[in-house]
Amino acid sequence: MAIPASVALNAYASAAQSGSVSQGAGAAKSALGGGDESSFGNALQNVMDGMMEASRKGEAEMAGAVSNQGNLVDVVTAVSEAEATVQTVVAIRDKVVTAYQEIMRMPI
Repeated sequence: MAIPASVALNAYASAAQSGSVSQGAGAAKSALGGGDESSFGNALQNVMDGMMEASRKGEAEMAGAVSNQGNLVDVVTAVSEAEATVQTVVAIRDKVVTAYQEIMRMPI
């Protein structure tokens, strides 16, 4: 299933607004050479909060549509954004697990 570019851009924009993109860069800096040790955890927390917010927005739009107060286009857009956000988080999780497994296979 292909994700429309507008949905991906909206998901990225919401992540940028929550600060997870800039904190992710801070996490990379701390991993490479010191800095705040909790910035990676904060970045993950912000991404999870963004995912939950997108999910809540989709649910609110669906509830509005059921009560004939919402627009069907807004419902589809909100649900697509929530789906794209979940897919992004799952892809990031998979990359982190793969990186961890690669590190664990390195000889000492």
